Amino acid sequence: MENPGSRQTRLRNGAVTYWHKGWAWLIAPLLVGLVAVGLAYGSEEATRLNRALWSAYPYLPLLLMPAAFAALAWICRNWFPGAQGSGIPQAIAAMEVHDCIQPSSLLSLRIAFGKVLLTIGGLAAGASIGREGPTVQIGASIMHAFRGRGPLNGEQQRRTLILAGGAAGIAAAFNTPLAGIMFAIEELSSQHVFKANSSTLITVVLSGLVSLSLLGNYTYFGTTATTLDWQSGALAIVVCGIAGGLGGGLFSRLMIRSSAGLPGRAGRFVRSRPYAWAASCGLGVALLGVATDGLVFGTGYEPTRMTLEQSGALPWYFGAAKFLATLMSSAAGIPGGIFAPSLAVGAGIGDNVAALLPALAPHSAMVLLVMAAYLAGVTRAPLTSFIIMMEMTDSHHMLMPLMATALIASAASKAVCRTPLYHTLAQGMLPADTDAVRRH
Repeated sequence: MENPGSRQTRLRNGAVTYWHKGWAWLIAPLLVGLVAVGLAYGSEEATRLNRALWSAYPYLPLLLMPAAFAALAWICRNWFPGAQGSGIPQAIAAMEVHDCIQPSSLLSLRIAFGKVLLTIGGLAAGASIGREGPTVQIGASIMHAFRGRGPLNGEQQRRTLILAGGAAGIAAAFNTPLAGIMFAIEELSSQHVFKANSSTLITVVLSGLVSLSLLGNYTYFGTTATTLDWQSGALAIVVCGIAGGLGGGLFSRLMIRSSAGLPGRAGRFVRSRPYAWAASCGLGVALLGVATDGLVFGTGYEPTRMTLEQSGALPWYFGAAKFLATLMSSAAGIPGGIFAPSLAVGAGIGDNVAALLPALAPHSAMVLLVMAAYLAGVTRAPLTSFIIMMEMTDSHHMLMPLMATALIASAASKAVCRTPLYHTLAQGMLPADTDAVRRH
C-alpha cells in the first residue's frame, strides 16, 4: 500500500510546480493593469495641472518648458537610462537580443518606475506626448521581471513574457483588448512565429479587467455613429489613406533622421549639449503652444474628441502645429509616446481634408479615416491602427472602410519612409554588428 506521506509530498510538489508555471500569468498582469491605471490617473492630473497653469499664466510655458525639458532629459540619462522616447522600440529590441547586450538595459522595474514618473512630468510641463507607448515598455518590464522564476527560463519564455506585457500595455492604456493582441502579433513578434496565444490572451484579459474595474468600460474618444458605404465612399477612402499615409511617413522619416543624428553644426550641438538641445525643443513647443492657445500641449485628447463630434471645431493649423510639437517633444530625448499625439495630428489633417472636400464624405467619417491612416503611416502597423480606431470610437460599423484606409496608408507611407519607425529605432539600440532586429 502506498505511503500517504509520499502521496502528500507528490501532491504538494505538484501544486508548487503548477504555481511556479502559472503565477507570472496571474500576478504580473494584475500589476500591469494597476500600473496602467495609475499612469492614466497621473496623466489626467498632470494635464489638468498644465491646463490650469496655462490658463492662469499664458506666457509661463516660455520659461517653464525649456527648463522642464532639460531637467527631464537629465534625469532620464543619469537616473533612468533606457527610459527615453516611446518605449516600444525598447520592447522590440529586447525581444530580439541574445547575449549581445543585457535586456535589463531596455526593460527593468527601475526603467518602468522612471517611465511612469517622467511621462507624468512631461505631460505636466506640456510636452506633446502620450502614455500608450510608455505603458508598453512598463508592461513588458513588469512581465520580464518574472523571468527566471520557476520554469520561466530560456529565450522563448523570455520573449513570451515581453510579448504578453507589451500587448497588455496597449490593451490597458487604450481599453482595446483586440488591438493589444494584434499589436503583439504585428509589431512585437514580427520577426518570430507567434506562439504565445494563450499566455498573451490571459495577460490582456487580466490586465484589462483591472482597468475596467477601476476606470469603467469607456471608449477613449467617445462614440461616433458616422457611416460610410462603399459606393459613395471609395474615393474618400483613397484620399484619406494617401493623405494620412504620406503625413505619417513624413513624421517617421523625420524621427528616424533626428535619431540618427542631425548633419553639420546642428548634429554636433545635439551630441555635445543634449540638455541645451532638449531646452531648445521645449522652447519650440512652448512657442507653438502660445501661438495656438495651448492646443498642442499634452496628448491632444480633447481637441481630437472635439473634432470627431463636430465639424469646424479646430483651427486649420492644428494638424501642422501638433505635428511639429510632437516631433520636437520626441526629438528632445524625454520619455513619452507618440500614439495619442499621432491620432491628434491625424484628426487635424482629417479636419483639413474634410474642409477642402466637404462633399466627399461626412466630416466625422473623414476625420476617423485619416486618424487611422496617419497612425498606420507612422507605425507601419495597419491592422493594429484600424482596430485601435474601431475600438476607441466604438465604430465597428466602419470596419471595412477603416481597414482599407489603413492598408492604403501603410503603402503610401513607404513612398516617403522606406523603413518602419519602431523597428529602425530598435535597431539603433543594438550594437552595430548585430542583425537581430531586421527591417520589414
